[in-house]
Amino acid sequence: MTALLSTGLLSVEGLTAGYGGAVAVDGVSLTVAAGETVALLGANGAGKSTLFKAILGLVPARGGVRLDGVDITGLPTEQRVGRGLGYVPEGRRVFAGMSVRDNLEVAGLPDRRARAQDVERVFALFPDLARKSAEAAWRLSGGQQQMLSLGRALMGRPRLLLLDEPSLGLSPKLAQELFAAVAAVAAGGTAVLVAEQSASRALTIAPRALLLWLGRVVRDGPVGDFSATVLQDAFFGL
Repeated sequence: MTALLSTGLLSVEGLTAGYGGAVAVDGVSLTVAAGETVALLGANGAGKSTLFKAILGLVPARGGVRLDGVDITGLPTEQRVGRGLGYVPEGRRVFAGMSVRDNLEVAGLPDRRARAQDVERVFALFPDLARKSAEAAWRLSGGQQQMLSLGRALMGRPRLLLLDEPSLGLSPKLAQELFAAVAAVAAGGTAVLVAEQSASRALTIAPRALLLWLGRVVRDGPVGDFSATVLQDAFFGL
């Protein structure tokens, strides 16, 4: 492995993954430092979701993944999560028949006191969820379900949060509220890698961005390097 694998909280080296023989992520290397927020930009089909799943061990992949210098490439997903990876998948996947509170508690730490404290932290971050704590998750609005999905990921006290298209299907107002919450989480010291088609939203909270095109990272740098022309080319054809 190269020196890249020993740097950053998350270090990915030459990660390749796909489905049914088709390559969706092609030799991706990247790092995310402790406490850093990074935007992962790219059009639909660029490979953002597959990259997250490969980092988490949800799809077979070649290459290397390290978390805080420890090689986690061969670990199952639950052990990767236990070491500090949090994941909010695309599509607001909540346990529809369970209450808001139960959705959170099922993802919490074994210690009851710590779990209760974390539930209250989520409720402080999302007051709408606190007011609906006894409601079944299916009764929540789409935006509230996305908040619940994010809150559930936070219950594991992740050191790095992987957010996949968090604003998808949300109104501009709800998307703004959600990104404000993500910024608050990042300000508390949690590293964030957020995949977004809406570059304008992601770049409001991330000082650095990665641009994914056909499964490859084609640009990595400060957000100031991402002009409107660069983004337009990436989303509509390089």
